[in-house]
Amino acid sequence: MIIDLTDTTSSEIASALLRARRNAGSPAMGMVGTIVVVVDESSHHDAMKAANEAGREHPSRVLVAILRPGRGAGGLDAEVRVGEGIPGEAVLLRLHGDLAKVPESVITPLLLPDSPVIVWWPGGGPKVPHQDPLGALGRRRVTDAAATRRAQVDFTARAEGYAPGDTDFAWARLTPWRALMAAALDQYPTQVTGAEVVSAKGNASADLMAAWLQCRLGVPVEQKNSRGPGITAVRMFTPAGPIALTRPDGAVATFSIPGQPDRPVALKRRNTSELLSEELRRLDPDDVYAQTLACMVERETMPAEAKTVSTVDRRSAQKAAEKAAARTAAVAGKAASPELEAKAAGKNRAAKKAAPAKTTAKKSAAKKKTTAAGSRAGGSTTAKKSTASKRVTAKKGTSKRVAGRS
Repeated sequence: MIIDLTDTTSSEIASALLRARRNAGSPAMGMVGTIVVVVDESSHHDAMKAANEAGREHPSRVLVAILRPGRGAGGLDAEVRVGEGIPGEAVLLRLHGDLAKVPESVITPLLLPDSPVIVWWPGGGPKVPHQDPLGALGRRRVTDAAATRRAQVDFTARAEGYAPGDTDFAWARLTPWRALMAAALDQYPTQVTGAEVVSAKGNASADLMAAWLQCRLGVPVEQKNSRGPGITAVRMFTPAGPIALTRPDGAVATFSIPGQPDRPVALKRRNTSELLSEELRRLDPDDVYAQTLACMVERETMPAEAKTVSTVDRRSAQKAAEKAAARTAAVAGKAASPELEAKAAGKNRAAKKAAPAKTTAKKSAAKKKTTAAGSRAGGSTTAKKSTASKRVTAKKGTSKRVAGRS
């Protein structure tokens, strides 16, 4: 059900929500919170779609505030949506003129009682979220450094103005990366001498990743640029070789640990609704994000040498990786090159062709040997028989002569 309200008030919007819920046959709300989305006219459709998709996991009342400040008189237009494939309730609010300067006066009466409030700025967000009039209403304040119109987010201001509940989608995008790198050190505990983060230029998530690694490992972390998309590789250098997580295509990554075969890992770039769902799963303060912001401020004041991996560490890790690859190739019996494989295949074919001729020659030689042996054996037998006959004849002659004499 869709209800359009022109030049309305918050109380009329609340009544329309109640009426729409009853007409839909659902007197109970059954929602877990309120999502306040502060967005402009051009991108409100995508923001509402993402919030509704996240609401399938966390049914909520979605209040989309489109601020249109100006000199004219204040006004409020609303669009109430209940049902229509929406898991909760959605209200599109357009605040005109002076009313756009005090949006909290419209939003506060529409908040669900005794439930958490999440305020989300899809277009970037204020420098200090908790000081914003709408941000002060939220238990969780979500910004997106990647969507800001400024050339670069001022994380120093974010760190100085941090309040429990602040978070950013640039930090949420790192959750699988951080989990995999931490799991690698759990599986292969070793000394890390340096680290490297490779990403597209100006990537806010890469800045946070480098600060997190340097804060946790206490080693230099170097940043390099690539064609993207997003972060393409994270490497930790160890004496036995690099621990690497590389994702050149933004979908499937390769997880490498010294002494173990490479493993493919599903690591696709998550969309906005998935990031918002993650933020809705936990509403407690993110202390690790606060520590990482502080590390970013320290990192900005460090000299370039403190953020560069030494050539010795890099070469040592590279040599160890080459030795490990050679050992793996030797164990697996890997072919040296395609040329050698072709030569070996040609030799095998030639050997197969020559095998029948060799077999025939061997059989012929065997037959000749057998015949010769038979001939020698026959001649020897005949000679033996002739000698024996002569001996018998001689004996008979001797016997006759003896008998005659006697």
